[in-house]
Amino acid sequence: MPLFNCIFKVGIVYFNKKEPYKTPFLFYQTIMRSQGIKPKKYLGQVFLKNKRIIQKMVEALEVKEKDLILEIGAGKGILTESLLFNEAKVIAVEKDPQLVNFLKNRFDNNSKLQIIQGDIRDLLNSNFQFLISKQIPNSKFQIPNSDYKVIGNIPYYLTSYLFRLLIDLKKKPKLVVLMVQKEVGQRIMGKPPKMNLLAVLVQTFFKPELILNVLKNNFWPKPKVDSVVIKLTPLTSPFKTKKEKEKFLNLIKAGFSQPRKLLINNLKNKLKISKNKLEGIFKKLNISLNSRAQDLALNQWFLLLNYF
Repeated sequence: MPLFNCIFKVGIVYFNKKEPYKTPFLFYQTIMRSQGIKPKKYLGQVFLKNKRIIQKMVEALEVKEKDLILEIGAGKGILTESLLFNEAKVIAVEKDPQLVNFLKNRFDNNSKLQIIQGDIRDLLNSNFQFLISKQIPNSKFQIPNSDYKVIGNIPYYLTSYLFRLLIDLKKKPKLVVLMVQKEVGQRIMGKPPKMNLLAVLVQTFFKPELILNVLKNNFWPKPKVDSVVIKLTPLTSPFKTKKEKEKFLNLIKAGFSQPRKLLINNLKNKLKISKNKLEGIFKKLNISLNSRAQDLALNQWFLLLNYF
């Protein structure tokens, strides 16, 4: 078998010599297929096959020795491997039990890696109590007591909800680097007059930065859309209390409740404030009465908050 594996690897390199960076991916893709592991559509699984992009993601995360990193959706472990190569400690969360077994075999009890079979939503929703629950009583790395970073290639169906979970965490990560659908990345980077609810939410708590555009042919299987890598640097919370934060969330949700309608009408209907009072507030803040939610800059939302 060792001789066969050696010949097999050499064969892959030979037949793929025009694009040698794809060789490791082809090797693992073949192994996965031989084990009956195929991308699952219901989990939104697509696997990145370009290691150069992986390296760009790791560089953007500013990975240093002994960093504690939460990896969302470890998949077949190409990103995991790069993180471990940089001497980081990794908590790799993977929902697919087949891939969990694949990862355990591939990394063979690496002391710097903890593989968790589970849904990232359960972990984040519980503010990491999931890690120290009965399900995982001997968690190696305790995120609630440590600085940590987050990285992952995020399934399209999960993206918006994941940002809400990151925003609600009691202990925020030091840095976040995510691969997301291009359209979602563009929404997050939105500016007036193309603001949106997700942009306001993310930009309130993080400084977003576009790192890299990723074409769809860099994945297996090839998705229908391109992706982007974004970097999120946490900002100091502008809210002194939980109640103040909830008021702000209610305000922007009301404002974007019907994006095509005038902002003043959305606020009147959702917050039960008289139109006359709203018109007075808008005039004091130099906000046009014909504004829609997408027209307001982030600082204008905070000015509105002061009046409610």
